Amino acid sequence: MEIPHWKRKTPFQKEWEALCKREKAFLERRKLKKESVLNQLLTEKVPEKLQHTLDIAFEKAFLLIFEKGTGIIEKTYSKEALKNKYKVNLYADELYHNRKSLRVFSKNANKAGIKNQVLSGAAGVGMGIFGIGLPDIPVFTGMILKCIYEIALHYGFDYNSETEKYFILLLIEGAVSYGNHLMEINDKIEVFSLSPHLPEYYLPEEQIANTSSMLSKELLYMKFLQGIPIVGVLGGSYDLVYMKQICEYTKIKYQKRFLHEYKKE
Repeated sequence: MEIPHWKRKTPFQKEWEALCKREKAFLERRKLKKESVLNQLLTEKVPEKLQHTLDIAFEKAFLLIFEKGTGIIEKTYSKEALKNKYKVNLYADELYHNRKSLRVFSKNANKAGIKNQVLSGAAGVGMGIFGIGLPDIPVFTGMILKCIYEIALHYGFDYNSETEKYFILLLIEGAVSYGNHLMEINDKIEVFSLSPHLPEYYLPEEQIANTSSMLSKELLYMKFLQGIPIVGVLGGSYDLVYMKQICEYTKIKYQKRFLHEYKKE
């Protein structure tokens, strides 16, 4: 029997429900942190100072890229072309206003995520062969930001403002967090998505330090392993794992912001 038109879900409702399911699944998977057998074996071998060294390496990478590196990253894709593509897709959706036209935005974001995951994995493995661990941090950080920048553009958001940088840092911190800390960051992201503005007394360096600390804790054992020639391939391959994780969370949250704006219109 045909469903009455007044009971049918709109394209927006279908997309929103599918998105909420993906978000719930992501958060559920990260309720608890389970240390792998490999991490447990490496615990006693990792130098005590490595955690602090990684913290500083990530902080320097973020500061450098935000200050001077965004232009270099933008040479790997056409920002204007992506912005125009978004406008064309938005116009097409205004014409057709169906789920297919609405899903184009997430499909393009998914393609950008997959492409950057593959590039990051290849770079990590390549450096792992030669035992390059810490020097991989700026490259890995640049790949993370490149992925996020492209996803943001596919949903019509620019990333150059201090406000958007704060959102991006929260995304990265949330994506590599667990349990209560993840929920705390997730709540901050939700508040920002509804009303994008910087918190009172916001200090960029403080948020960069928070994000860097969570990244270094999560990658500590793998970056140690990556610093050992040949064996480092295993450590380097985890760049792909974490990139996938960060891209997944980023896609969820940018799509959610996009749909909030879409609903207003």
